[in-house]
Parts: sequence; structure tokens; C-alpha cells
Amino acid sequence: MSTRSFPAQVPGRFYLTEGGIETEIMYKWGFDLPEFAMFPLLEKQKAAEAIASMYRRYLDVVAGFGHCVLIGGFDYRASPDWGAKLGYSGAALTEANLRSIQFLRDVAAPYQGQIPHMLFSGYVGPRGDAYGLNLAITEASSEEYHSVQLETLKTAGVDLAWAVTFNNPVEAIGVVRAARRIGLPLAMSFSLDSTHRLRSGVSLAEAIETVDRATDGYPAFYSLNCSHPHEFEPALHGGDWVKRLRSIRPNAAKMDKIALCKLGRLEEGNPEELGRLMADVFRRYPHMDIWGGCCGTGHIHLSEIARHLPQPVPA
Repeated sequence: MSTRSFPAQVPGRFYLTEGGIETEIMYKWGFDLPEFAMFPLLEKQKAAEAIASMYRRYLDVVAGFGHCVLIGGFDYRASPDWGAKLGYSGAALTEANLRSIQFLRDVAAPYQGQIPHMLFSGYVGPRGDAYGLNLAITEASSEEYHSVQLETLKTAGVDLAWAVTFNNPVEAIGVVRAARRIGLPLAMSFSLDSTHRLRSGVSLAEAIETVDRATDGYPAFYSLNCSHPHEFEPALHGGDWVKRLRSIRPNAAKMDKIALCKLGRLEEGNPEELGRLMADVFRRYPHMDIWGGCCGTGHIHLSEIARHLPQPVPA
């Protein structure tokens, strides 16, 4: 089995991602997301057109600043348990995953030549509620469960499987082991709450070090998502583990995530302030080269973050 690798860091090269696509498509454009699943919308023409326009705005920002792109999207809930809740058979879920990646490639195709380097990721979400403890999951059951989607993402030819919004290192270890066995590059993204720790009570440093020890350092990199700077800043302290943190994708608002989920509207925060806060993170941690957004963020936030990055070097 051959294992493809994710590109190593290159000084002066930065990747931008999309922002909080689920919150935007729900609250700005009015489309329902049962079980917070976005991939079923690709089967509806009007929704698919709105999504394509949203992604073109992101890609316009990337092209305008001359950076590279690492783009993903719709498969956060495209795993067996969530698919079954939405009425998808195993075969239909496989097709949905493949359709999601192809949709991204089709939307990005006109930007060939405008964006120097385009990479595509498939998202893997937790088996249970991202903000729950999910304590019943073992390393072995996590590996078995997530293997289903990861096998499909490998078939789709993604450059990266990105496990996002995880808070349980036990489940994270299973995902990483599945990716290693399958031979698929994988990034692991944790989320922190107002205690500046994972919901399971573990610190960010402990989570990264634990997963690395258990998987021989297999993840291509680690990241943070679905946390505002006021939640994650106190967790960024010295230690070699910080070098494994290559990406931060913040929430737009300072509001607690559970309260944010119950708000029922888009909370975009202050894009200019978010850009300045992320610029300060970059000044202190210049090794970080993958930037984007999460809940409440859109192309305006991405632009504010991007304008604080140095001018890119040729890819």
C-alpha cells in the first residue's frame, strides 16, 4: 500500500480555505440543513447554485491575494450513522461523498491559472455530537466506523482527509489509525470551549501529544476550528507541540458555541477585528500557513484574514 503525502510547508506559501459554509447557507440564504448535513443540498438545483456562488466568492478572495487554496465542503456528516438518519443507504452515501468532491473540482476549475496551487479535502466529522463527550467510542470502534468514509475519500482522490471539530482524543486516535491503514493523508482538528480546553476536559497540548504518541505522529498536521480567539488564545503556550499546529479556522463571534447554535440567526461578529486577532496569532506563530474560518465567517472574514498575511512567493 502506498501512502500519498500532504505537501510540506514552504516558506512564504499560504493556503486559504472556505469559511462557515453551513451557517451561511442556512442563515443568509435560507436553506434547511437536517442533522446539520450539507451534502443533500447538492441534489437540489437552486441550493447547488447558491453553494457554487458562495464558493466562487471564496475563490475570488484567494485569487485576489495570490495565495493557494485548500478547499473542502459538504461531507462533514457523510458517515454511516448520520447518513442513515438522513435516509441514505450505504451505496447512496458513497455516491454523495464522491459527488461532493467532484462538485468542488467543477466549481474550482475556472480558477486554474488564477490560483497557483489548488488542493481538495474531504471532511470527516465526529460520530456523535461534536459538542458531546462521546465517551462510549473506543479507539477500535472509531477506526472501524470512520474507515467507511475514508475509503470513499481515497477513491475520490482527495489531497487530504480533514477530521474537524473533534473533542475526544480517543475517537481522534481511531480516525488517524484508519487513515494510516488506508494510506490517506489526514489532518486532525480540535475545538476548544470557554474553558480553553477540549470539551472532554483535555488541554490542546495534551490532545496533540496523545494522538501523536498513539499514531507515531501520522497526522499531516493539527488544526483548531470552531473556536473564537478568546477561547483558543490561552491554550497557545510554548512547547514543541505548537509546531504541529499548522492551521486555525476561527468562529466569527465570541459567543459560547452552544448559545450560538441556539441563536437561530447568523452572527458574523466583527470581520476587521477577527482579521487583526488572527494577524497577531500569525506574528507569534509564523509557521502556520493554512487559514480560513468556521461558524459565522464568510468571504469577508477570509479577506480580512488574508490581507494581514505576507505577500505570497511563487508556488
